[in-house]
Amino acid sequence: MKSFKLIALFLLLVTQFQVKAQKWEPKQAPLMTRFAKDVDPTNVLPEYPRPQMAREKWMNLNGLWQYQPGTWANEPYPQGKLAKNILVPFAVESALSGVMEHHERLWYRRTFIVPADWNGQRVLLNFGAVDYECEVFINDKNVGRHQGGYDPFTFDITDYLTKGEQTITVKVYDPTVSGGFPRGKQTLNPEGIMYTSITGIWQTVWLEPVSQTRIANFKITPDIDKSVLKLTVFALGEKERDCEYTAQVKDGNQVIATVKGKSLYEIAIPIKNQKLWSPDSPFLYDLTITMSDGNKIVDKVDGYFGMRKISVEFDGQFKRMYLNNKFLFQIGPLDQGFWPDGLYTAPTDAALKYDLEMTKAFGFNMVRKHIKVEPYRWYYWADKLGLMIWQDMPSPNSYTANTPPVEKEAFKKELVRLVETHWNIPSIVMWVIFNEEQAQHDTKEYCAMVKGLDPSRLVNQASGGRHEGVGDVLDYHSYPPPACPSSPYQATACGEYGGIGYIVPGHIWKVGPTYIMLDDKEKYMKLYDDFSTMLAGYKTTGGLSAAVYTEITDVEVELNGLMTYDRIPKADVKRFYASNRKAIEDNLYFQEIYPSSEVKAHNWQYTISTPAKDWMKKEFDATSWKTGEAGFGTASTPGAVVRTEWNTSDIWLRQEIKLGDLSAINVNDLLLNMHHDDECEVYINGVEAAVINGSTTSYVNFEISAAAKKALISNGKNTIAIHCTQHRGGQFIDCGLSIKSINKPLSDKVLNKLRK
Repeated sequence: MKSFKLIALFLLLVTQFQVKAQKWEPKQAPLMTRFAKDVDPTNVLPEYPRPQMAREKWMNLNGLWQYQPGTWANEPYPQGKLAKNILVPFAVESALSGVMEHHERLWYRRTFIVPADWNGQRVLLNFGAVDYECEVFINDKNVGRHQGGYDPFTFDITDYLTKGEQTITVKVYDPTVSGGFPRGKQTLNPEGIMYTSITGIWQTVWLEPVSQTRIANFKITPDIDKSVLKLTVFALGEKERDCEYTAQVKDGNQVIATVKGKSLYEIAIPIKNQKLWSPDSPFLYDLTITMSDGNKIVDKVDGYFGMRKISVEFDGQFKRMYLNNKFLFQIGPLDQGFWPDGLYTAPTDAALKYDLEMTKAFGFNMVRKHIKVEPYRWYYWADKLGLMIWQDMPSPNSYTANTPPVEKEAFKKELVRLVETHWNIPSIVMWVIFNEEQAQHDTKEYCAMVKGLDPSRLVNQASGGRHEGVGDVLDYHSYPPPACPSSPYQATACGEYGGIGYIVPGHIWKVGPTYIMLDDKEKYMKLYDDFSTMLAGYKTTGGLSAAVYTEITDVEVELNGLMTYDRIPKADVKRFYASNRKAIEDNLYFQEIYPSSEVKAHNWQYTISTPAKDWMKKEFDATSWKTGEAGFGTASTPGAVVRTEWNTSDIWLRQEIKLGDLSAINVNDLLLNMHHDDECEVYINGVEAAVINGSTTSYVNFEISAAAKKALISNGKNTIAIHCTQHRGGQFIDCGLSIKSINKPLSDKVLNKLRK
């Protein structure tokens, strides 16, 4: 062991000398995080990269490598030193790579020395991820190829090693937009919601010594109903079928279970007095697996696990997502995992952890990892900190024109690899197969396949995409306000909402379009809180199980993050926390005072011709207007129940409703219950009640102005007047009145007093 440490120290000193001689300098991106200054080219991302299957001995190959752009698929293998330098594992397009250029083809090269005390063992070369296709050479000999930009892979390089210094060379090809492969939000022409491409090595590269027969992998599945952990160990090598292993489970320093097993056979480890993993109590057990050949120990790995269960259950009224056999409303941000300086790669492990720490500080209990797969250490911190993860499959053909056909076999292979390489992570509770119909295909087949591979987690057929009645979740997207889909067969979620733009001067990559832009911090916070109030009501009265806010940080030209792209919170973190906890903990009830026409039609007076200026007044004579059943719009509008067609640019509506004794309630609890597409203005008894921008995809509750509340007539007739304007897409308008109450709905007696 001492000799290994001395050799490692020697190698580190040599590497430091070489790097200093080669003078790495980061490039300057439009924004840089404060973590960029902590990047040490002699010690890049030094943390052990695979916390759930850790071995004692390993060698980090991150650092300064040689590189040069490639030219064509069959170009000659380059000899000698390559032309330039790059800091691995930062993608060539990133500032921290020291290059900040795009190249479709790349060559990488560096040297290393295998420690002397690894003699007689197999040497494995591990890559966290390389985008997209690569060939690996050791001492100029090809050891293998890999295709797929997001999954880890390993080569046994033992038979290619020689005495002394070794050379590793990696050839990379990344078609980005010219191939129909999974690529998430990457594009060669960043704009809108598509960002800078990532090419080449972007996760840690490392070596480890193993025995001839070793633990290749293992699979763990917690079963909290039986208080057991199911474990299957997969061995590899000459005696893989003969080797036995011992699995030891510890709670801190206390051993709570020790069992023996054989490769390929599932065993059940009893976990007495089990401690469950949850966002509020993310308890993790330690797990050590020791493999033996007779009396000889041949391999040992350390890991961890959490005892938790995710399921969809019927609560007597709705299908809901349950954690550990209890309903827990899930709310989290969309997390795209981009960095202004490192792109796909966080500058440091502290930076990687910071995003998740801030997610907890904002009051969230979940994260939707958006069409990207992270390094294992990101999931490790989610496990440790207590955040449920919705893991998206990276999509091909993302939001760009003239896309090539989807490489279906590549998509399927990488989806299987995603599940198989991450199924031990307790924080992952859902697999999201497609996003917003991006290259969506064969949905039913994929849902069945993923559920077969991993029945312990939920499967989301398509977040905001084409819903084909399969999987565990019905997931709508709605901007800016959240929506509440309805299904008798699946749990429901609003997989994206919000997108409130807010700019912090001096922390902008570039200004681009967003869903809604505010320039007043107080209005920003109020709108965010209003959305949380809506969620608390949807949860209680609509059966909503989860919601995802867009998003945790700005990304390039997108300015709707709760933090800037360089990770500065935009407003009071404690206020965000209070809003999100409201969505999780409060039970808001929204009950109809005057119902909308979502279920039962109501007649309104309407006109599509511009009326007189006093059209909204209570005394206005609308006898010349037409009469029609709400809602008004076109059948193509999402979530709309159209009973009277409206397909012009504008419509004006009037309705007279009777209200009862308003003294029985707090008038401030009255709300407009509206489905609008696009913007509209609402008046009550001639007084402006609300001006609402954008559009909705379902019925949403909106605040009524203080002046309009004062104008309400108790025990009398009240006039609601609406003007709605159409700009693009579908169109629709309908309105009702509702009242909110916290934790306890109003009694029928009170409601009957209000309804005349």
